[in-house]
Parts: sequence; structure tokens; C-alpha cells
Amino acid sequence: MKTLQYTKAIFGLCMGVMCYSCDSFTEVDLPQTQLTGEAVYQDEVTATAALSDIYARMRENGVVSGNTDGLSPLMGLYADELTFYGNAMAPADNFYNHTLIPSNAYVSSLWSNSYAQIYAANALFEGVSNSAISGEPRNRLVGEALFIRALIHFYLVNLYGDIPYIETTNYQVNAHVSRMPATLVYDRIINDLQTSKNLLPDSYTSTERIRANKAAAQALLARVYLYQQQWSLAESEATSVINNPTFNMETNLDAAFLNTNPSTILQMHSGIAGANTNEGRLFIFTSGPPVSMAASNELVNAFETNDLRKTHWLKSVTDGTNVWYHPYKYKQNANTGVSQEYSILFRLEEQYLIRAEARAHQNNISGAQDDINIIRNRAGLGNTGAATQSDLLQAISKERQVELFTEVGHRWFDLKRTGQAAAVVAPIKPSWQNTDVLLPLPESELILNPNLQPQNSGY
Repeated sequence: MKTLQYTKAIFGLCMGVMCYSCDSFTEVDLPQTQLTGEAVYQDEVTATAALSDIYARMRENGVVSGNTDGLSPLMGLYADELTFYGNAMAPADNFYNHTLIPSNAYVSSLWSNSYAQIYAANALFEGVSNSAISGEPRNRLVGEALFIRALIHFYLVNLYGDIPYIETTNYQVNAHVSRMPATLVYDRIINDLQTSKNLLPDSYTSTERIRANKAAAQALLARVYLYQQQWSLAESEATSVINNPTFNMETNLDAAFLNTNPSTILQMHSGIAGANTNEGRLFIFTSGPPVSMAASNELVNAFETNDLRKTHWLKSVTDGTNVWYHPYKYKQNANTGVSQEYSILFRLEEQYLIRAEARAHQNNISGAQDDINIIRNRAGLGNTGAATQSDLLQAISKERQVELFTEVGHRWFDLKRTGQAAAVVAPIKPSWQNTDVLLPLPESELILNPNLQPQNSGY
């Protein structure tokens, strides 16, 4: 049955993924009451259930997860946003101290969980494309599958550099894939997103913004074009989102991460009635010293005087002598009966900062100032004093630091793409090496598939 083939295929690509005793699972037949993989995609209801399962996996594991092994904590530690207080033998400590080795558990899980989710997106894409589902439901499902595939590859290429771009569920192909130059990976990402944008509708499927629509594809395209220094295209896509009447800036900073926030473009459902975010459970602590991690001095001191984001999005904890801060964008760390917060992947504020940077690079000084001032004024700050391209780019970088902190690795990726990583990280991380701009490929994957060689430099 194809379900069994699917399980073997992803195992061939990523060692140990879908880890519910994969070997024994593939040796038994499915119950007769369970749909085969092929049948799942013949019906809109079951295909949508398969899509929901992908979103759930993304929420709990992998790059966009707010759990311990996701990018929000890991790359916050890797950059200059978080200080680690946990066990020195923990895999997160290696991120914080820049002592990563290819056998690090989180290096492996980021890779394997991501490719498992890409595989599931490919299965959805192929299954629906070959099904009798038609019209808007078909377009939406296919568009979301391509969006997810592009999103996860985007994070992988920024973490690992040259990577395979997986577009099939054929396990014989996937078991022997080679790494692709990052420039070609970006070409594939853009192609998937352009197709996705043309397939996805403007509307959401419910009052909650928990499934990708056209605006989500445009928001990711704007980010991709920014990273690729395609300034006019980045500006165009960001403008399309900014001008979309669906989205409005939330002026109350305490409401900025509620699941009803009108500036949210895409968020991850909590999965359980009354549950809130993984980030809230991970970051919030009520007594000191912190058990796991806390906001770094570098982050705490990055805010200008009177910046309301410091008082609303960071919270202090003291033992009477020492003071620590934790990220407080998400304010719930327990079940509240009715869910109040979902993990946000895309929000309107980023689009203003994307457009500001793209405009600055095109010497549209007044336009860049207008965009950055919208973000600053909302935070209780006056208009920027930056009036040259160089000063504006520096101001935008600072604004991104204090606006987007601990959100799925923004700070680290900004340092990396703008060439600032060594200058910022080396002075505070004695083990820093310039080759740390990329993570090592997982040792287990190189053993499983020698075509992924060579290992990234420095490991």
C-alpha cells in the first residue's frame, strides 16, 4: 500500500523520522478501517485532515516549532537574544556556546523533522493533484502544500546552506539526493511560492488565520526577495500585503500576540482546546535563577529609552538581589479554558520593515522613513533621525532586532544575511568561528546518504 511506501520513503531520506517504531510499522498491514495513502487524497475532507496533520507536526517539531528544538529558542541562543541557564550537557548549550558538532541532537532533529514535513507536503501535493478533487478546494490544498514546502526549505537553506530540494515522494530518488547550490534552492522556493500565490484565495477558511492564504504566500515571497536582494520585488510583495484591507496594525502592544490580532497573517493553532503557545510555556518563568533560558543583556539593552516594547514584551523576575528578563510577547504559559494566543509565523509589522529596507536600498529615503516610523510610533518612539541610506539601513536593522526578537530566528538570519554575524556574536561567544554562519549537516544523514557530502566547513 502507498502508506507503507510513504513511510519507507521518508525513512530513506531522513534517519529516524516519523519515529513511531517505523521498522515494525512497515511490516504490518493497516487495519481495514484505515484509509490507504492514496484514498486519503481522493476526498476533500480527508485531504484537509492530512493537511491539518502537517500543520500540527510543524507546531510541535522542526524549524517553526516554539518548543525547545525549534528556531525561536535555538537561534535566539545562537545569536545574541537569549542566555542559556540549563544543563551544560544539553544540546541547546552547544547552540549557545557555539560548540556544535554534527552529532548534536537538535541539529539532527531540525533536519529530519523538516524533511519529514516536506515529504508530507509532497504527498499531499501529489495525492490531490492526482485526485478527483477540483475547483477552489483543489487549488487551496495544492497551494498550501507548495507554500509549506517552500517555507521549510527556506529555513533549511538559511541554516545549512546548500541542501537538497525535495519535490517527490519517490523513496528511490530521495534516498540518494545530493545537495543543491543555495541559489538554485532559492529559485525553487520562489517558483513554488509564485505558483502557490496564484492558487491560494485571498480568504481564510475560518475566522482564525491558521491556514495559509494568498497573503501568506506574498509575505514569504517578500521575505525571500529581501534575502535575495531583489529590492523592487520585495517592496512590491510587501506592499500587496500592507495594502490588503484584511490586515490592520494592532496599537495595543499587550494584544499584539493574541490570536485575534488583526495584523496576524499566519499563526499556528494550539491543537488543544484552551491551550496557548509552546513559546509561552518555554520562555516564561516566575522565579530566579532561570531554569532554562532568559533574555540576554544584549537584547535587554538594545531598546531605546521609552520604547514600550521593552516594558510590554519583556518581563522582569527577581530573587531580591538579581534581576532576569524573559520574552513576554506570549503571556500565557498554561491552559486558559479558551485559547488566547497562537504562535505567529507572519505578521504585518515585518512587512513594513521589509518594505523599509527594500526602499532604503533603492534610495527611496522618505518612503523608508515612513515605514520605519509606523513601527516606531506604535512603540511610543518618535520618528527616526536617520536620513541617509547607510543610517537608515542601520536603523532598520536595530528596529528588526527589537521588533522581531525570538520569532523563528529572525535576528540570527538578519545577522547572517547582512554579514554582521561575526562582528556581533564573536565578542560575546569566545568559541565563535566564522564558519559558524552555517550549522553542520547531521552526522547520521551523511552516513545514511554519502551524496550529501561534503560536510560544511569547520565541522
